[in-house]
Amino acid sequence: MAGNFWQSSHHQQWILDKQDLVRDRQHDLNILTEEEYQKIFNFFASIIQVLGEQLKLRQQVIATATVYFKRFYARNSLKCIDPLLLSPTCVFLASKVEEFGVISNSRLITTCQTVIKNKFSYAYGQQEFPYRTNHILECEFYLLENLDCCLIVYQPYRPLLLFVQDIGPDEQLLTYAWRIVNDSLRTDVSLLFPPYQIAIGAMHIACVMLGKENLKPWLAELNVDMDKIQEIVRSIINLYEMWKSYDEKKEIQGLLGKMPKPKPAPQR
Repeated sequence: MAGNFWQSSHHQQWILDKQDLVRDRQHDLNILTEEEYQKIFNFFASIIQVLGEQLKLRQQVIATATVYFKRFYARNSLKCIDPLLLSPTCVFLASKVEEFGVISNSRLITTCQTVIKNKFSYAYGQQEFPYRTNHILECEFYLLENLDCCLIVYQPYRPLLLFVQDIGPDEQLLTYAWRIVNDSLRTDVSLLFPPYQIAIGAMHIACVMLGKENLKPWLAELNVDMDKIQEIVRSIINLYEMWKSYDEKKEIQGLLGKMPKPKPAPQR
């Protein structure tokens, strides 16, 4: 593992340029609007989150799985691999990389079947989870290849803990900012900005929500690009704005129907 973020493959290969990201998504954005695309990614981030929780994984593992998912589709169209197959594959790989321990194949498949049936029936109706162990193992090779074996992901959680400690222990600020970091995984910020900047952006939003003023003098002392922090804040606020008017249970079936799909479907 790279000793620090600046020497890591995360910094050197996986902090992407916004224009490159838009260009690489162009195939999907010819079919979906930007908002529809983001809604689909929100939905699969929820699947990864619920799968991780059902498998009793730490949030760090779930966050890494979500970043793998976003990195794959940053370079590939949705039609390359069904996101319903890539989601558990990312969870499977992240659990090994984050040294949580290998999830048994049968437990992973059983959990997928239960989660899709019980938690996401509003999206898939009576359809069962269509994939088996061999599909996930095959998909894992493809995922590794596309990630260029860059598997260490630096998350904003550690810098967030250090920053809050530096300001002065504040449990309420930490709780709010931690949740905002979790929410940030549903935006593109993990592909575009270093984790310490995401942590500062989350603290900034948390302070506004809590009406705290003690961040301003602390921020003034930091040697940080405030334009980038503002971009991160805008991305997360845009997500919250979208959530206000978005009813996933009503809309997601139509969005999944419109989404570019791989062919052929797996044989059971």
